[in-house]
Amino acid sequence: MAGLLATLSCKSQYEVLLASGDVDAKYDAAMNYFNQKKYQKAAQLFESMAVLTNGTERDDTVQYYWGLSNYRFKDYFTAESNFARFVENFPRSPFAADAQFYRLDCMYRATYRWELDQMPTRACMATIQQFMRERPDDIHMEACQKMMEDLQTRLDKKDLEAGKLYYRMEDYPAARIKLQNVLKTNSENIFREDVLYYTAMSSYHYARLSVAAKQKERYLTFVDDYLNFVGEYPESKHRTEMDRLYRQVQKFLGRSGETPEAAAK
Repeated sequence: MAGLLATLSCKSQYEVLLASGDVDAKYDAAMNYFNQKKYQKAAQLFESMAVLTNGTERDDTVQYYWGLSNYRFKDYFTAESNFARFVENFPRSPFAADAQFYRLDCMYRATYRWELDQMPTRACMATIQQFMRERPDDIHMEACQKMMEDLQTRLDKKDLEAGKLYYRMEDYPAARIKLQNVLKTNSENIFREDVLYYTAMSSYHYARLSVAAKQKERYLTFVDDYLNFVGEYPESKHRTEMDRLYRQVQKFLGRSGETPEAAAK
């Protein structure tokens, strides 16, 4: 019973404090809750005093810890809004750099898997790039670079899979065009080897399924794609398969079935 009464008393005290206009008491309690990792209560107290400290020397501190409390509570949506407003209102605050980083970290956490809409990914990348340009010596630079690598990988994966979708549907001309456009848009796609592989495979199957009058021309396209592939990735895991198809096509064309390396010896 004593424990229950104590709990009710503490709750009552917190609620009274939340509704209070005593800035000093609210501020001390909010910091105390924050240090005790009671982030939800801290966030509510910082929010409740934000109007009271507006324009005072505590203004940026209260606003920053409001956002940081939400961030630590893992309410990233609210925290991102807090930090975005903070960066706009307090660009010269000592907390500004950290607020910028926490904002983009919230944006990063709100992005989706590669299969889903990547608009949040692109928006987050733009924000990270701006941060890295403006603060090249910031302590969070390594974390930003890791985020960028992860987000770019998602975009690269989505582009590759879009081409592979046409390939799986056996729409080989569309697959080849889509895959070629992937590298036109971003020649450094992290899945470049796979893009070139499926490009060559698309041209091979397109030629194989073509009418006889069109096969020679289309197999020559495969030869070009094959040479591009093995020129860049001579040790690829797909090399054995590619060489086998190349020899078949060369024989069909009435040429030597040797691979370029064998012919050069």
